[in-house]
Amino acid sequence: MRIADLYIRVSTDEQADKGYSKRNQEEVLRRYCDMNYIQVRKVVYEDHSAKTFNRPAWSKLLADLRKSKGKSDLIIFTKWDRFSRNAGDAYQMINQLRSLGVEPQAIEQPLDMSIPENKIMLALYLATPEVENDRRALNVFHGMRRAKKEGRWMGTAPIGYKNRTMENGDKYIGPKEPEAGIMKWVFQTIADGIYNTEQIWKTARLKGLKCSKNNF
Repeated sequence: MRIADLYIRVSTDEQADKGYSKRNQEEVLRRYCDMNYIQVRKVVYEDHSAKTFNRPAWSKLLADLRKSKGKSDLIIFTKWDRFSRNAGDAYQMINQLRSLGVEPQAIEQPLDMSIPENKIMLALYLATPEVENDRRALNVFHGMRRAKKEGRWMGTAPIGYKNRTMENGDKYIGPKEPEAGIMKWVFQTIADGIYNTEQIWKTARLKGLKCSKNNF
C-alpha cells in the first residue's frame, strides 16, 4: 500500500466558496485515498500564497520528508495551483521531491509523468495560474493609471480633504472643514515667502490643524 501526505492550501486572498476551503479539500483528498487504497500519513494545512515555496507548513513538510526518507511515497493535493503558481519554482521542487522518492500528484489534474508528452500538460497547469496572477496585477496597474489620468485621487485623502462617494458609486475627495480652510491659508502663506515652513506649521497647529511635522 502506498503512503501519502495530504497538502491542503488556502491563501488569505482566496474565497472559501470557490471550493478551496480546507474542509472541502481534505474531504476530497481522503475520499480519493480510500478509493485508491492509499494510506494517509499526515495532513498538512497551509494558508500562504503559492507564488513561492517560502511557506511555513511546506518548509516543515519538506524537512520532515528529508528526515524520514522512504516513509512517504506521495504528496497529494487537489489541483496543481494548490502546489505552486510559479512554473519555474515548481519544476525545481518536483525534482527535489523525486530525489527523496516522493511523487507530487494533483487528483483533479492527474498526470503520468513517465509519459513525456504529459510534461506539456504539466507546464500548462503550472503556467495558467501564474499568467492569471500577472494579468490581474496588470489590470490593477492600468486601472489605477487610468483613474489618475481622469483626475481621481487614489488612496486616503490628503489633509484638508475627505474621501466621499457619489450617488452612482463613484468615489472622489471633497474639502473637509476646518482643515481645508487652514490648508488654503498654509499654501498661500508659503507662496508669499515671508515665513519658513516650520513657522507656518506651528501657526497652523494653533489654528486647529492636527498634523505632525513630518507629514506637514
